[in-house]
Amino acid sequence: MMFVLLFGPPGSGKGTQASALAGRLAVPHVATGDIFRKHLREGTDLGRLARSYMDKGQLVPDLVTCDLVASRLGEADAAGGVLFDGFPRSVPQLYWLIGHLAGKGRALSAVVNLRVPDELILGRMTGRRTCTNCGATYHVVSAPPAADGTCTRCGSAVTQRRDDQEEVVRDRLVAYADQTFPCLAQLRDRTPVHDVDGVGSISEVQGRIFGALAL
Repeated sequence: MMFVLLFGPPGSGKGTQASALAGRLAVPHVATGDIFRKHLREGTDLGRLARSYMDKGQLVPDLVTCDLVASRLGEADAAGGVLFDGFPRSVPQLYWLIGHLAGKGRALSAVVNLRVPDELILGRMTGRRTCTNCGATYHVVSAPPAADGTCTRCGSAVTQRRDDQEEVVRDRLVAYADQTFPCLAQLRDRTPVHDVDGVGSISEVQGRIFGALAL
Protein backbone atom coordinates (compact mmCIF):
# COMPACT_ATOMS: atom_id res chain seq x y z
CA MET A 1 0.00 0.00 0.00
CA MET A 2 1.63 3.21 -1.21
CA PHE A 3 0.44 6.77 -0.63
CA VAL A 4 3.00 9.01 -2.31
CA LEU A 5 3.13 12.80 -2.71
CA LEU A 6 4.77 14.32 -5.78
CA PHE A 7 5.86 17.93 -5.31
CA GLY A 8 7.34 20.29 -7.87
CA PRO A 9 6.84 23.88 -8.99
CA PRO A 10 4.71 24.66 -12.05
CA GLY A 11 6.69 23.80 -15.17
CA SER A 12 8.85 21.20 -13.40
CA GLY A 13 7.46 18.33 -15.48
CA LYS A 14 5.57 16.97 -12.51
CA GLY A 15 2.47 15.95 -14.47
CA THR A 16 4.50 13.98 -17.01
CA GLN A 17 6.44 12.18 -14.30
CA ALA A 18 3.31 11.52 -12.26
CA SER A 19 1.76 9.36 -14.97
CA ALA A 20 4.85 7.15 -15.27
CA LEU A 21 5.32 6.90 -11.50
CA ALA A 22 1.69 5.96 -10.87
CA GLY A 23 2.06 3.22 -13.47
CA ARG A 24 5.19 1.85 -11.81
CA LEU A 25 3.54 1.96 -8.38
CA ALA A 26 0.33 0.43 -9.79
CA VAL A 27 -1.81 3.04 -8.04
CA PRO A 28 -4.17 5.73 -9.39
CA HIS A 29 -2.75 9.11 -10.38
CA VAL A 30 -4.83 11.53 -8.30
CA ALA A 31 -4.59 15.11 -9.61
CA THR A 32 -6.81 17.83 -8.18
CA GLY A 33 -7.35 19.33 -11.62
CA ASP A 34 -8.80 16.04 -12.88
CA ILE A 35 -11.06 15.77 -9.82
CA PHE A 36 -12.34 19.33 -10.30
CA ARG A 37 -13.06 18.76 -14.00
CA LYS A 38 -14.93 15.50 -13.28
CA HIS A 39 -17.21 17.12 -10.72
CA LEU A 40 -17.78 20.18 -12.90
CA ARG A 41 -18.58 17.97 -15.90
CA GLU A 42 -20.98 15.80 -13.92
CA GLY A 43 -22.61 18.76 -12.18
CA THR A 44 -22.28 17.30 -8.68
CA ASP A 45 -23.06 19.34 -5.57
CA LEU A 46 -19.33 19.69 -4.91
CA GLY A 47 -18.75 20.67 -8.51
CA ARG A 48 -21.40 23.38 -8.36
CA LEU A 49 -19.96 24.64 -5.08
CA ALA A 50 -16.45 24.81 -6.56
CA ARG A 51 -17.77 26.58 -9.66
CA SER A 52 -19.46 29.22 -7.52
CA TYR A 53 -16.00 30.35 -6.40
CA MET A 54 -14.31 29.88 -9.74
CA ASP A 55 -16.94 31.95 -11.58
CA LYS A 56 -16.12 34.85 -9.24
CA GLY A 57 -12.40 34.48 -9.94
CA GLN A 58 -11.82 33.26 -6.38
CA LEU A 59 -9.70 30.37 -5.17
CA VAL A 60 -11.67 27.30 -4.16
CA PRO A 61 -11.40 27.15 -0.33
CA ASP A 62 -9.29 24.44 1.29
CA LEU A 63 -12.37 22.80 2.83
CA VAL A 64 -14.07 22.37 -0.54
CA THR A 65 -10.85 21.14 -2.18
CA CYS A 66 -10.36 18.60 0.61
CA ASP A 67 -13.96 17.37 0.23
CA LEU A 68 -13.32 16.86 -3.49
CA VAL A 69 -10.16 14.88 -2.74
CA ALA A 70 -12.00 12.85 -0.10
CA SER A 71 -14.59 11.88 -2.70
CA ARG A 72 -11.82 10.56 -4.95
CA LEU A 73 -10.13 8.66 -2.13
CA GLY A 74 -13.44 6.98 -1.40
CA GLU A 75 -13.45 5.26 -4.78
CA ALA A 76 -12.57 1.56 -4.88
CA ASP A 77 -9.39 1.88 -6.92
CA ALA A 78 -7.82 4.19 -4.31
CA ALA A 79 -8.05 1.69 -1.46
CA GLY A 80 -4.57 0.31 -2.07
CA GLY A 81 -2.81 3.66 -2.42
CA VAL A 82 -2.55 6.66 -4.71
CA LEU A 83 -0.03 9.04 -6.17
CA PHE A 84 -1.02 12.61 -5.26
CA ASP A 85 -0.18 15.22 -7.91
CA GLY A 86 -0.96 18.86 -7.13
CA PHE A 87 -2.28 18.12 -3.66
CA PRO A 88 -1.76 19.29 -1.00
CA ARG A 89 -1.18 22.88 -2.12
CA SER A 90 -1.02 24.33 1.38
CA VAL A 91 -0.11 23.35 4.93
CA PRO A 92 -3.79 23.20 6.03
CA GLN A 93 -4.51 20.81 3.14
CA LEU A 94 -1.50 18.72 4.16
CA TYR A 95 -2.70 18.33 7.74
CA TRP A 96 -6.18 17.48 6.53
CA LEU A 97 -4.69 14.73 4.33
CA ILE A 98 -2.58 13.31 7.16
CA GLY A 99 -5.62 13.23 9.40
CA HIS A 100 -7.88 11.76 6.73
CA LEU A 101 -5.45 8.93 6.02
CA ALA A 102 -4.90 8.30 9.73
CA GLY A 103 -8.66 7.95 10.17
CA LYS A 104 -8.56 5.12 7.64
CA GLY A 105 -5.55 3.47 9.31
CA ARG A 106 -3.22 4.67 6.55
CA ALA A 107 -0.24 6.99 6.30
CA LEU A 108 1.92 8.70 3.71
CA SER A 109 4.62 6.38 2.39
CA ALA A 110 7.02 8.80 0.72
CA VAL A 111 7.42 12.24 -0.82
CA VAL A 112 9.19 13.06 -4.07
CA ASN A 113 10.27 16.68 -4.48
CA LEU A 114 11.30 17.67 -8.01
CA ARG A 115 13.83 20.49 -7.93
CA VAL A 116 14.13 22.74 -10.98
CA PRO A 117 15.62 26.29 -10.96
CA ASP A 118 13.10 29.08 -11.47
CA GLU A 119 14.96 30.53 -14.44
CA LEU A 120 14.84 27.20 -16.26
CA ILE A 121 11.12 26.95 -15.57
CA LEU A 122 10.62 30.45 -16.95
CA GLY A 123 12.41 29.46 -20.14
CA ARG A 124 10.32 26.31 -20.47
CA MET A 125 6.97 27.95 -19.91
CA THR A 126 7.35 31.35 -21.54
CA GLY A 127 8.68 29.65 -24.68
CA ARG A 128 5.67 27.36 -24.93
CA ARG A 129 3.15 27.91 -27.73
CA THR A 130 -0.21 26.20 -28.27
CA CYS A 131 -2.32 25.63 -31.38
CA THR A 132 -5.66 27.44 -31.14
CA ASN A 133 -7.39 24.63 -32.98
CA CYS A 134 -6.01 21.18 -32.17
CA GLY A 135 -4.14 22.01 -28.95
CA ALA A 136 -0.73 20.83 -30.19
CA THR A 137 2.09 22.31 -28.12
CA TYR A 138 5.40 23.75 -29.27
CA HIS A 139 8.43 25.52 -27.84
CA VAL A 140 10.09 28.40 -29.63
CA VAL A 141 13.55 26.92 -29.02
CA SER A 142 13.33 23.16 -28.66
CA ALA A 143 10.25 22.34 -30.76
CA PRO A 144 9.16 25.36 -32.82
CA PRO A 145 6.01 25.55 -34.93
CA ALA A 146 6.15 26.13 -38.71
CA ALA A 147 8.27 29.02 -39.95
CA ASP A 148 5.18 31.18 -40.43
CA GLY A 149 4.07 30.56 -36.86
CA THR A 150 1.33 28.07 -37.66
CA CYS A 151 0.65 24.55 -36.41
CA THR A 152 2.48 21.81 -38.30
CA ARG A 153 -0.45 19.45 -37.72
CA CYS A 154 -3.47 21.47 -38.81
CA GLY A 155 -2.13 24.79 -40.08
CA SER A 156 -3.99 26.90 -37.53
CA ALA A 157 -2.57 29.83 -35.57
CA VAL A 158 -0.19 29.11 -32.71
CA THR A 159 -0.24 31.47 -29.74
CA GLN A 160 1.12 31.90 -26.23
CA ARG A 161 -1.44 31.08 -23.57
CA ARG A 162 -1.97 33.62 -20.83
CA ASP A 163 -0.76 31.05 -18.28
CA ASP A 164 2.59 30.96 -20.10
CA GLN A 165 3.24 34.70 -20.03
CA GLU A 166 6.23 35.67 -17.88
CA GLU A 167 4.30 37.74 -15.33
CA VAL A 168 1.80 34.93 -14.76
CA VAL A 169 4.54 32.28 -14.50
CA ARG A 170 6.44 34.36 -11.95
CA ASP A 171 3.26 34.84 -9.90
CA ARG A 172 2.64 31.07 -9.94
CA LEU A 173 6.21 30.40 -8.79
CA VAL A 174 5.81 32.88 -5.93
CA ALA A 175 2.52 31.27 -4.93
CA TYR A 176 4.16 27.83 -4.93
CA ALA A 177 7.04 29.08 -2.79
CA ASP A 178 4.72 30.80 -0.33
CA GLN A 179 1.90 28.26 -0.06
CA THR A 180 3.05 24.80 -1.18
CA PHE A 181 6.79 24.57 -0.57
CA PRO A 182 6.34 24.99 3.23
CA CYS A 183 4.57 21.61 3.23
CA LEU A 184 7.94 19.97 2.68
CA ALA A 185 9.35 21.37 5.91
CA GLN A 186 6.38 19.91 7.77
CA LEU A 187 6.87 16.52 6.12
CA ARG A 188 10.61 15.98 6.61
CA ASP A 189 10.26 14.95 10.25
CA ARG A 190 7.51 12.41 9.61
CA THR A 191 7.87 10.94 6.08
CA PRO A 192 10.83 10.09 3.83
CA VAL A 193 11.32 13.07 1.49
CA HIS A 194 13.37 12.42 -1.65
CA ASP A 195 14.77 15.55 -3.31
CA VAL A 196 15.19 14.72 -7.00
CA ASP A 197 16.99 16.77 -9.64
CA GLY A 198 14.31 17.62 -12.19
CA VAL A 199 16.71 18.90 -14.85
CA GLY A 200 17.28 16.59 -17.80
CA SER A 201 15.30 14.48 -20.23
CA ILE A 202 12.02 12.88 -19.23
CA SER A 203 13.69 9.46 -19.04
CA GLU A 204 16.62 10.78 -16.99
CA VAL A 205 14.36 12.38 -14.39
CA GLN A 206 12.13 9.32 -14.37
CA GLY A 207 15.16 7.14 -13.63
CA ARG A 208 16.14 9.35 -10.71
CA ILE A 209 12.65 9.18 -9.23
CA PHE A 210 12.45 5.39 -9.59
CA GLY A 211 15.92 5.10 -8.08
CA ALA A 212 15.04 7.30 -5.11
CA LEU A 213 12.04 5.10 -4.35
CA ALA A 214 13.96 1.87 -5.07
CA LEU A 215 11.47 0.86 -7.75
